[in-house]
Amino acid sequence: MDGRKNNGGHKNGGRKSKAEEQRLIERLTPIMPDAYKALKNALKDEESWAVKLAFEYFFGKPKQTIDQTLTKVEQPLFPDVPKDNSDR
Repeated sequence: MDGRKNNGGHKNGGRKSKAEEQRLIERLTPIMPDAYKALKNALKDEESWAVKLAFEYFFGKPKQTIDQTLTKVEQPLFPDVPKDNSDR
């Protein structure tokens, strides 16, 4: 009725096949020493992106938490206008 069964999805959507991942790994493996050297040089130069990357991979990203104790107080859109419009 709503047409969801006909949407088809994206032709390149989803996870790559294991064979495709393996081909990519095989192509990147020879240049990994250069990548490590570039990262090491960036860390020596104290590049902020390199430091962030190293810490995120070594320690992992911190878990996000949501403080549910906060309550939102609604503010009037026009605070100076009386609610009953008695001044008109």
